[in-house]
Amino acid sequence: MEISAALIAGVLIALLAVFTVIRAVRIVPQARARNVERLGRYHRTLRPGLNFVIPYVDHVHPKIDLREQVVSFPPQPVITEDNLVVEIDTVLYFQVTDPRAAAYEIASYLQAVEQLTVTTLRNVVGSMDLERTLTSRDTINSQLRGVLDDATGKWGLRVNRVEIKAIDPPHTIKEAMEKQMRAERDKRAAILGAEGQRQSQILTAEGDKQAAVLRAEGGRSAEILKAEGQSRAIDQVFQAVHRNDPDPKLLAYQYLSVLPQLAQGPGSTFWVIPSEVTSALHGVSRAFTESLPKSGAIRETSSDELGTRADEDAAHAAEEAAEAVADAAQADATRHITTPDSQPDITPARRNAEPMLPTQPMPRREGS
Repeated sequence: MEISAALIAGVLIALLAVFTVIRAVRIVPQARARNVERLGRYHRTLRPGLNFVIPYVDHVHPKIDLREQVVSFPPQPVITEDNLVVEIDTVLYFQVTDPRAAAYEIASYLQAVEQLTVTTLRNVVGSMDLERTLTSRDTINSQLRGVLDDATGKWGLRVNRVEIKAIDPPHTIKEAMEKQMRAERDKRAAILGAEGQRQSQILTAEGDKQAAVLRAEGGRSAEILKAEGQSRAIDQVFQAVHRNDPDPKLLAYQYLSVLPQLAQGPGSTFWVIPSEVTSALHGVSRAFTESLPKSGAIRETSSDELGTRADEDAAHAAEEAAEAVADAAQADATRHITTPDSQPDITPARRNAEPMLPTQPMPRREGS
């Protein structure tokens, strides 16, 4: 009985020794830290690796993570300068640099950081209107980081970054903003369309201007060339006429050949036979008389024979002219155009408007 009691006592002592050894050894992982209190007072901080403590005297606190941590806070209502309530989501990046301060300077550093972020955010955003709040995220982030870094330094924390994840204005404000953005886009589209139309009209006007200038230059060149051609033609005709030295006989023949054309003209209302027709007939008869071929030896004719022959030719030419006049009168009657006999009241302006044939003196017949 005594042996069994001694055995039990030995086993208990062995178990107590093993348990004491286990409590004396503490292994801390990398990037972790544990605070040690001896008899209720902070003694030291256990670093990563193998550490020994005094069992039943030293109290080891839970591990503290020394890595950079990311905390996303729930949306917080914030009032802007223009009295609009917006909800802002923030993300905080921080790291514990002093495990002792993080454990003993603040009861819960996560809760403290969250409340400090909310109050600082309300102070910063409260001095901005909605439009500035939506477009000044970098400014808000830098101001939050500066305030949090100064306040959390004594807690053994270091705030690396503060990011605003979302800014949600009220639903009515969202609708108004969407309408405003749609109006701005429509405005820019209208401005771009007007600019494009203006550029198109400018280019079209410049093209029309250049085309008109080129057409005008082409017309001017054509008119100049045409005038030069007419001038050369007139000059050549004038030189040919003077070079050939036409006599009154040729001019009289041309005069008589033009008379039927004057009678058949579409704009002639009546036809005047001038008194110079007789002179022209004498000239033509003389031309035909002098141009008759002479067979054999040259035969001399008397002045009486020449006069008789000229009279016959003149009478024949007069008959042809009378026939041409009759044809012209018949053509005028067909067109229902009155003659001078049916129109006694012809104004002087009408008479002046009628074409008048050039007059020439009556040539004197030889031998008369």
